[in-house]
Amino acid sequence: MNKNEAPRNPEGRWVAGTSGNPSGRPVGSRNQRTLILEQLLDGEGEALTRKVIELAKKGDLFALRLCMERLLPPRKERVVNFALPKVAAAQHALAAFAAILEAIGEGQSDARRGRTHFHDCRSSSALDHSRRYGPARRRA
Repeated sequence: MNKNEAPRNPEGRWVAGTSGNPSGRPVGSRNQRTLILEQLLDGEGEALTRKVIELAKKGDLFALRLCMERLLPPRKERVVNFALPKVAAAQHALAAFAAILEAIGEGQSDARRGRTHFHDCRSSSALDHSRRYGPARRRA
């Protein structure tokens, strides 16, 4: 067995945890299809872009969507800044819930982000409860 062969068991099967290709793909290598497409498009990018814009102006919805996705990429979640009281005990969670609802109502936060804040406060108050009284028990 040379150094490039992965170990096999006596039955000729690969030993568990070893690769069938120990050398693997060389670092930095690129897909052949990608390389060929890049060569075909080399120098044509500007002309293709102009054609897509032209089609979009004529009403081609796919071309229009393509242009809009490049001009205005999908919006990521934004940073939300509002005062949230410290939730050190379970009774503090109600004040935090009220602050979250107020922020959503005033447009400082969206509902999805608010749900995350609610979950964080609920988890924090549950941790406080379990520290004081032990883990919550379900009734049968």
